[in-house]
Amino acid sequence: MKKIVLTGGGTAGHVTPHLALLPHLKERGWEIHYIGTRDGIERELIGHLLPYYSISAGKLRRYFDLKNFSDPFRVLKGVFQAVRILRTLRPQLVFSKGGFVTVPVTLAAWLVSIPVILHESDLTPGLANRISLPFARKLCLTFPDSLEYVGEKKAVVTGTPIRGEIKAGSRNEGLRLCRFSETEPTVLVMGGSLGSAFLNEVVRNNLAALTRQYQVIHLCGRGNYDQTISNRKYFQIEYADEELPHLFAAADFVVSRAGANVTSELIALRKLNVLVPLSKEASRGDQIQNAQSFAKQGLSVVIAEEDLDIESLVEQLSLLKREERRFLGNMEASLLGDGTFNVLRVIDELSP
Repeated sequence: MKKIVLTGGGTAGHVTPHLALLPHLKERGWEIHYIGTRDGIERELIGHLLPYYSISAGKLRRYFDLKNFSDPFRVLKGVFQAVRILRTLRPQLVFSKGGFVTVPVTLAAWLVSIPVILHESDLTPGLANRISLPFARKLCLTFPDSLEYVGEKKAVVTGTPIRGEIKAGSRNEGLRLCRFSETEPTVLVMGGSLGSAFLNEVVRNNLAALTRQYQVIHLCGRGNYDQTISNRKYFQIEYADEELPHLFAAADFVVSRAGANVTSELIALRKLNVLVPLSKEASRGDQIQNAQSFAKQGLSVVIAEEDLDIESLVEQLSLLKREERRFLGNMEASLLGDGTFNVLRVIDELSP
């Protein structure tokens, strides 16, 4: 049986594309294993589905921290651990989704002559993928514009794998879960797998005004549930798993951070959306670049974090409604939807 090792972690965005690939890899006869960290979100999301191996990994920081002096040794330890795992498993391929855990895995695979395929969701490659690229055979990209940052020698534009179940939601079931009306417009607010304290604050501080026009589904992030709120047009949930496809289906609009995975899902689902990217103070600026690209293509509207208030949000939601046909037409024509089978084709091409 063919064997493949998947790796990626640190955020859900470095794991969910693997979940999209799993059923198709199994159909193609692959035996699948996963390498992640001991306590990362990747273990929570995928550790119960596959044989899971944990290694040491150092965080790749862009700022001064005393741990910058010790973490290279953690990475080195992770390389040795990954070499031992790969020599035991002897897979034909490694597929890496990014995140700091992938650096030692990619280096280990190169040392033992196992081909590596990288995938980059954002417009500009993250630090882990930039470090790993010299040791990989292929880099799958979400955005065609990314080619100018990495060149065309190893890169191929595939889009991002989208989980099939995301598309299988029921609007009626979503509205039932929230106890919402079928006749009023519904906004889904989501801040990523860990939630967004900033989005949570804006929504809750302006909830009375927002619910005068909309029903609100709020994915607030684990530990952020507010039991003091009582509003029949407001439904909050910390984290949605099986419910998520139905909540997507129930939503007429989505207000979201601009991580590339969730934005790709929004395009695939044809959801009118407002993107509020993380500021440069809180990130490397990748979400700002993602959001600008989507806005330029007429797929999204964007509100900078510092400009977000109830007036700007309602204004952009109204714009989306007025120009609904234009936005939906652009989504229909976009090449940035589901990239699952494009990625599988690259895997097939590199497999022995």
